[in-house]
Amino acid sequence: VQLQASGGGSVQAGESLRLSCTASSSRMFSINAMSWFRQAPGKERELVAQIAKHDNTNYADSVKGRFTVSLDNAENTVYLQMSNLKIEDTAVYYCNADIAVRGFFGATDYWGKGTLVTVSS
Repeated sequence: VQLQASGGGSVQAGESLRLSCTASSSRMFSINAMSWFRQAPGKERELVAQIAKHDNTNYADSVKGRFTVSLDNAENTVYLQMSNLKIEDTAVYYCNADIAVRGFFGATDYWGKGTLVTVSS
């Protein structure tokens, strides 16, 4: 399974960005959950938002009310709509997926390459 993330960039505080991440594989698979993590310089990687089956979502307190995670099951793509961005949102954002691949037992965590989001004043 490969995860391809896109949508990062440089914006000013208060502006918006949308990240997307698409899962693909030569085998059939099902998505249990997809998440966005971020890692700022000198800090540990942290969970930003997660969406699981039945559209159950979970957000970090720091982004509640500003970020929205959504999942397009038909396209195997997770989106992170980020609004009212703050300087402290600057980080490398990583896509994560918990996926069960047909023919394999259980589910596996997959990570995409990070995409940089820079928010300036």
